[in-house]
Amino acid sequence: MFNKHPKGLIAASFANLGERFGFYTMMAILVLFLQAKFGLDGKTAGLIYSTFYFSIYILALIGGIIADKSRNYKGTILGGIVLMALGYVLLAIPSDTPVENQTLFLTITCVALFVIAFGNGLFKGNLQALVGQMYDNEKYASMRDSGFSLFYMFINVGAIFAPFAAVGVRNWWLTTHGYSYNADLPALCHGYLGGTLSEEAIVTYQALSQEACGEAVADLTAFANDYLNVFTTGFHYAFAVAILAMAISLIIFVVNKAKFPDPSKKEENAKSGAQVVEMSAAEVKQRMYALFAVFGVVIFFWFSFHQNGLTLTFFAKEYTELNLFGMPITAELFQSLNPFFVVFLTPIIMSVFAAQRAKGKEPSTPKKIAIGMGIAATGFLVMAIGSYLGDLPLHKDIVAAGTSPVKVAPLLLMLTYFILTVAELYISPLGISFVSKVAPPKYQGIMQGGWLGATALGNQLLFVGALLYESIPIWMTWTVFVVACSISMFTMLFMLKWLERVAK
Repeated sequence: MFNKHPKGLIAASFANLGERFGFYTMMAILVLFLQAKFGLDGKTAGLIYSTFYFSIYILALIGGIIADKSRNYKGTILGGIVLMALGYVLLAIPSDTPVENQTLFLTITCVALFVIAFGNGLFKGNLQALVGQMYDNEKYASMRDSGFSLFYMFINVGAIFAPFAAVGVRNWWLTTHGYSYNADLPALCHGYLGGTLSEEAIVTYQALSQEACGEAVADLTAFANDYLNVFTTGFHYAFAVAILAMAISLIIFVVNKAKFPDPSKKEENAKSGAQVVEMSAAEVKQRMYALFAVFGVVIFFWFSFHQNGLTLTFFAKEYTELNLFGMPITAELFQSLNPFFVVFLTPIIMSVFAAQRAKGKEPSTPKKIAIGMGIAATGFLVMAIGSYLGDLPLHKDIVAAGTSPVKVAPLLLMLTYFILTVAELYISPLGISFVSKVAPPKYQGIMQGGWLGATALGNQLLFVGALLYESIPIWMTWTVFVVACSISMFTMLFMLKWLERVAK
């Protein structure tokens, strides 16, 4: 599988495992942690979540500028790993819940999130730039798309286990203290302590509290305080697992550092056969225009796709039957589906591309991205149809009742994640490949940062999904994302010939 690729590809992929592990830990539990820890509603938690994911990607621009100016990609990447680990350390330190000084502890949480985001900005785009520079060598140039697909597949191996690790630690801590997991209880506990529950919701709270501790609860206030404290402490310890993952990434990167290209040593690049090309100002301008056009389009994709950690997680917690083939599951575990499907489907997608290439019918990279947009629209269409046929209640109605009276089978979310992952494999690794191919050599780092910056803008819009989720029928929320992805697809198709010409 790797015999036609540079030796440094495997090392770069495994060095990225820790970052992906931490990323999917956050994807699985961040909004649920914010709600359980601070009693935030979906809109407020969604705003923090979207700002965090905006910061992760927009700071990649800063990381790209630092690496391009210093030409010290490896040192910048190393600093990013250390900062990410420090951020997870801050999140892993437990504090009492309910929180007495909410402003202080929410500020500490946001500072920790910023440290993680800044570290990610130093790390993510620059490692991708190093991978792209491996394929500047003529020997490997034709394998660029498949190389980035393999890179994308292997970095997601760690992501598969992140939600399981987070849930395992949290549920172990609950069990240690004599409690069982219930997705609805944290919100009900906060509502009971705050005196905001309706009579119907109080009845639901009484029943679920008895179920969680296995016996009738005499003091519901004491139960609410203790359950919230145990529940969120388990989340704190779950963040600690990400520290171990970052340490593994650090070791892998340091051990394999010599295998990665060094852009500051042009003479060594020349000896290895790398292409060092001087471009005219006109060509540089055309390439930059093409990249910015693609960046603008993918904003709408990421605005839709990264709902997996926000509204799709809310949907898993509130509208989905958390039972699969007779076995109980948790809302967080749905986040393992995306990385699992990435690893499972990447060889299949690559085989499809290889078969098309053999027949001379392989779509261009921009066309693959357009196809991916259409597939993503289909995924959200499945959610819209499933939610409509399920006749799901409004969010305000399930808040009043304490739980949703109607829930859908988990297979709906599973199918949606499958379709969205196919779309992702047509867009994300190939978009990175497109940037590495089209970006002028002296702007490699900052243009990878530009791709991530476009992702950032899409992520900053994520909170719109949370607003819609709590305000309109749920099927209409998914329809908005169908429209967003469809607009992206048609815009890419409109620009297709120009993008293909520039990418030659």
